[in-house]
Amino acid sequence: MSARKINGIGVFQPLTVQSPQTRLDLAPSQVRVRKNGVEFRSHTPITAWTEMTVTLQSNRDAGKVHCTGVVVACTGDRHSGYIVSMVFTSLSKQAQARLNQLAYS
Repeated sequence: MSARKINGIGVFQPLTVQSPQTRLDLAPSQVRVRKNGVEFRSHTPITAWTEMTVTLQSNRDAGKVHCTGVVVACTGDRHSGYIVSMVFTSLSKQAQARLNQLAYS
């Protein structure tokens, strides 16, 4: 993960994070969007190295950004929830530019 945090609150609509076994629709306040990935809360643990996709949509227009990544960490417990860290693995130049445009505008 990058040390630079992109403030996604108010910029993105609810995010969708999914794998073949899991689908999460998350509020922007539950997600920290970073330069190379995302961190989010989950009620269930997600195994490290699980490949997932993230769909980001702006409040400003109808464009979506689809990102693929892998879970690199999942910490927490069933009582307080889990914090999942995911790193993007195949972010195209167009998707990176769109993510930067949405986050920094």
